[in-house]
Amino acid sequence: MNNFLSSSPIINTTLGLLILFSIITWSIIAIKLWQYWRDSKDNRAFNESFWAAGEWQQAARISGEMPGNQAYLAQAGFAELREVQKQGGDMKHLGSPQDGLERSLRQAVQNLQRKLEGGLAMLASIGSTAPFVGLFGTVWGIMHALQDISKTGSASLDVVAGPIGEALIATAIGIATALPAVLAYNFFLRRMRLSIADLENFAHDFLRLAAKHDYKA
Repeated sequence: MNNFLSSSPIINTTLGLLILFSIITWSIIAIKLWQYWRDSKDNRAFNESFWAAGEWQQAARISGEMPGNQAYLAQAGFAELREVQKQGGDMKHLGSPQDGLERSLRQAVQNLQRKLEGGLAMLASIGSTAPFVGLFGTVWGIMHALQDISKTGSASLDVVAGPIGEALIATAIGIATALPAVLAYNFFLRRMRLSIADLENFAHDFLRLAAKHDYKA
């Protein structure tokens, strides 16, 4: 610890930045895991209630009362159907009810996708930049060691061991920070694509049901 505290301020700043990156990475991972667990739980409960509904109006009430991404999608669909029934030929509702419903569901899926993408850009940025930040600490540590050699005129182990050790620590922390960020990014990206596919499948099923009920809420 004393060696760390007495090292170059540049290396200290580099290590501090990498530690901050690591904290952000694990915070995002924890938040995203909780988000997907909650959404999965809400979607299962909504699907059980929605598909068990005896009539279309009951399905509309269930959609308005329950949380979750698929419930939000159904709420957007029923809201559009109600707007179509009372609209007066305004520009927003020009075209067939099917076109308006498809547009509304597509926009709802896009809104949910933006929510699911939250944090992914940060994980990608940390995963791509952390190794270079660690490498910067390595290069600076080597430069520090060479400066000490030039000042003392000696290349003994006592002179170069400290700065080079600090440089290697920066590299190791950079890799250790980048690895979970990259793995988490790939995992959550795949999970997001599966979630979007489920939402699109539900949107198609909703369109089919709405057509059977003449696009009435």
